[in-house]
Amino acid sequence: MSLWDSLLIPERERDQLRRDAASSRPTHAWLFTGAVGAPHREAAKVFAAALLCEQPEPQNRGCGECKGCVTVMNGSHADFTHFRTEATNISIEEARELVMKAQDRPTVGRWRVILLEDTERMPERTSNVLLKAIEEPPPHTIWLLTAPSPTDVLVTIRSRCRPVQLPVPSEEQVHGYLLSRGVADPLAHRAARLALGDAEEGYRLATDEQAMARREMTTSLILNVRSISSAFSAAEKLTDLAEQDAQAVSATKDEREHAELMALLGIREGERVAPTLRAQVRRLEDQQKRRAKRVASDTLLRSVAQVQTVLRDALMLSLSAQLPLINEHLREPLTAWCEHRSPEQLLQDVQAVEITLRRLRTNANARLALEALMSRFVA
Repeated sequence: MSLWDSLLIPERERDQLRRDAASSRPTHAWLFTGAVGAPHREAAKVFAAALLCEQPEPQNRGCGECKGCVTVMNGSHADFTHFRTEATNISIEEARELVMKAQDRPTVGRWRVILLEDTERMPERTSNVLLKAIEEPPPHTIWLLTAPSPTDVLVTIRSRCRPVQLPVPSEEQVHGYLLSRGVADPLAHRAARLALGDAEEGYRLATDEQAMARREMTTSLILNVRSISSAFSAAEKLTDLAEQDAQAVSATKDEREHAELMALLGIREGERVAPTLRAQVRRLEDQQKRRAKRVASDTLLRSVAQVQTVLRDALMLSLSAQLPLINEHLREPLTAWCEHRSPEQLLQDVQAVEITLRRLRTNANARLALEALMSRFVA
């Protein structure tokens, strides 16, 4: 199975991207966008791998097996730069460093590919630094930008990029994906419903009992809030569960990437790394350390979003709406909980979760933000 086959995107978009990656003169700048759960980041990375794939036949690029594809996907390709920020904003210095990197000629591949995520975090001054590089790029450099939506990017930037807007996969698509990976029903159906369009998250929930258990504990937290002290305890528990989840995700990815790199370098398990190869191993380790912070932040946001699904289900029950619940396992306790909360209150609770998510995205104090949120649910 090629890297393209792993993407849950509409067939028309997949075929178009595949043709573009095989082109002898692809567009020099791209903007991949999509809401939470959409595979726009994954699509951008697969597109980068296809651009640097070593298959001689253009239509076969993005194979997922050659050295070019493997090293792009694990972040160690010499001609591929993948930037994600841990901060609230991308600084001018970081943007300038990427612009300087874009001037380098490719060393082993056809292109110099720069994948810049979180483009929405670039203030106008920073965007202007990047603008010149996108307006007049070197002939060998291709920019791939990602953002939640085109409107989140400065108009002068997005007007010079080719847009690729991808939808969130449906529950049916995620369900089919899980079945194709060997997950049997009814677990595949349940995991697809809980994943909210994120196929990899659905697979993780279906194959990791502890991950599923942590999610169930997270979604039941607000139902047990009775006092301010229990609200603070719920906030602390939510943070702890998110940290455990983040550590588990990082450990799994780190082990897989390390094993792939060792195999690519021809190093057997237990063998010493030759001095000439240590730089590649250190580069991967540094990338993994930086990613761990981002995974922790993203996991906390996902955990808070899971609380929002409980409020959505409560609202459905309160209004007697004939729609399936996301958290069907909580139907009975949710029904009892709704007796003490009006639909108006539930709508306000949903808005409060949105405010909390915005605060967390701007690096607000997570503990204070979660304690304020959980305090709303004191019976």
